[in-house]
Amino acid sequence: MSVRKYFGTDGIRGKANFVPMTADIALAVGMAAGLELSRGAKPHRAVIGKDTRLSGYMLEPAMTAGFIAVGMDVVLVGPLPTPAVAMLTRSLRADLGVMISASHNPFEDNGIKLFGPDGFKLSDDTESRIETKLTTGMSEQLAMPADLGRANRLDDAVGRYIEHVKASFPKGLRLEGMKIVADCANGAAYRVAPTILQELGAEVVLLGVDPNGYNINLERGSTAPEAMCRTVVESGADLGLALDGDADRIVMADENGTLVDGDQLMAVIVGSWRDAGRLVGDAVVGTVMSNLGLEKHLRTLGIDLVRTQVGDRYVVERMTTDGINLGGEQSGHIVLGDYATTGDGLMAALQALAALVHSGRPASEVLRPFEPEPQILKSVPMRTDQTLEAKVVKEAIAEGEQRLKGKGRLLVRVSGTEPLVRIMAEGSDKHLIGTVVDDLAVVILSADSAGGR
Repeated sequence: MSVRKYFGTDGIRGKANFVPMTADIALAVGMAAGLELSRGAKPHRAVIGKDTRLSGYMLEPAMTAGFIAVGMDVVLVGPLPTPAVAMLTRSLRADLGVMISASHNPFEDNGIKLFGPDGFKLSDDTESRIETKLTTGMSEQLAMPADLGRANRLDDAVGRYIEHVKASFPKGLRLEGMKIVADCANGAAYRVAPTILQELGAEVVLLGVDPNGYNINLERGSTAPEAMCRTVVESGADLGLALDGDADRIVMADENGTLVDGDQLMAVIVGSWRDAGRLVGDAVVGTVMSNLGLEKHLRTLGIDLVRTQVGDRYVVERMTTDGINLGGEQSGHIVLGDYATTGDGLMAALQALAALVHSGRPASEVLRPFEPEPQILKSVPMRTDQTLEAKVVKEAIAEGEQRLKGKGRLLVRVSGTEPLVRIMAEGSDKHLIGTVVDDLAVVILSADSAGGR
């Protein structure tokens, strides 16, 4: 397998108009991915969606040109959530799908997420083969003039996805009488989320539905939910929900404005599905970041929590391998295997809303089914990948683990989407875990400043 120069834990990501998020690299990725994933006889087809970032206007036509150059037709669907692209790739029998988005990152960043014909994110091996094509050249594999592809826009893409999401909501159930604050992060769901909630009968108070190319995730969305929480209280809503820029993750708030993260939403859905006999395998898939409180809660229900590394595609891989139909991350990526091949914030929200409607109780009594263990997460800037290999950092990590031995756990990992180190500590003694995190952050910052020595 070749070295992964471009691909991280969730596709390719970086600052727009800087390597690797440049038009020429996007063009090359389109050619390489098209060559790698073209199946059988013609016609070959790729689906391209995007969020609302300004740089999407640069990357979308560049990737389109790359696919056309290798003889692949392109279906353009415009701004739509990531799970919509995965769904349409399967529905249209396309060879691959592309989502141009940097998810929860600020507008300056962008990214390229690739899906196979089955609607699942590509494996590490497939991404590595695409990288090999990027470095070895593809000029001899370009299409002849008569074999170039074409590009067309799918006019009913929005409607198809809306109906797909609504179909996951229990038949006969409605949201009438429910007032919901919906924060769409000025991102990919700014059209579809309000429509879905309103068509199911809810009164919707809207936030983050005026994208201008620059304001995606800006003081809005799942990574900045304060406005959503505040608006729930001010408007007297029953609850609120906040999506991220590409709408593959969700967090919510109860009627008191108290935030509900992905772990709590997973627990709600697990309970609902177990009671309905829909949970497969008596297990769900989480990650190393999933709160210990969730694991303990599931244990009382006779359900196992299977942990993977961080990244929703690793969650999906384990779900597929173990035959499990529910998995997710604390950040709000929740994968409903009966309906979707990747995280879908809107579908997850509807499952939680269904449980709420069935209960007839306030959100504060339903959406927090367990008490989480104290958990502290700190992100530390890192300029060189060698920092975590420094002797002083390794010693500091070992010391932190020893301090928490028998009292909690420590996790240190490199972000796959940003130049950061994530430090997480969890345990019953909040002062202790906070001290461990802070002390370790100081050591990592110092080592990084010294060039990883």
